[in-house]
Formats: sequence, C-alpha cells, structure tokens
Amino acid sequence: MSAFSHVDSIVPKQIWNGVVSRGVNGEQVTFTLLELEPGKEVPEHNHLNEQVGILIEGSATFTIGDEAAEVTPGGTWVIPAHVPHSVVTGPDGAVIVEVFAPPRHDWAALETLPPGRGRWP
Repeated sequence: MSAFSHVDSIVPKQIWNGVVSRGVNGEQVTFTLLELEPGKEVPEHNHLNEQVGILIEGSATFTIGDEAAEVTPGGTWVIPAHVPHSVVTGPDGAVIVEVFAPPRHDWAALETLPPGRGRWP
C-alpha cells in the first residue's frame, strides 16, 4: 500500500444527504475532505471523536455546545469528544477539511458513491 494518494482516487461516501466525504484513515486519525450542499442542515449530534477543521470554500454556521459562529474561508474549529454540535451551510455550500481522532471507523459501513461525484471527479 502506497503512502500517497490523490483526492480524485478516494471513493466518496455519503455521510448525510447532501454531505459527501473523501476520507483517508491512519492508525490514529481520519483526515477528510467534506463537501456540503448549499443550505444543508447537519443535525445536532456527538461522537467519541475529537474533531478539528478548517473551512476552505463557502460558509457555514457551527453550533458547538452552547457557542455558535459563522465560519468563512480560513476559519477553524475544535470540537471535543462527546460535545453536541450542528452545522448549517450558507448559500454557496461549503468545502471543509477535518481531522477526527480516533479514526471514524463508523463511516466504513456508509454508502459509497460513484467516482466523480462531487467537485473532484
């Protein structure tokens, strides 16, 4: 197995309707590129993974615990394990890069999408 890959060779996964992930798993982390459709509401949820991210394109309003903020390109966030959080994307959707620790093994069973789906064919 090579240590290198390219985003267009990563099989997309449907995390939620309107949320597509291209993830790379290491032993201790999952690194993922997420594409969220415009006006997408990701419902409040929590998980055992710490989550750190940066918004690359678009905009999104995150609610983490009882704190909310609109995030624009270059904005970052940290979501501790087990803290409830949700997100609503702006009118142009959002492209996000996130890291989860420990890895998101629960995503292995999610629906895969055909190659080429999303912004990166």
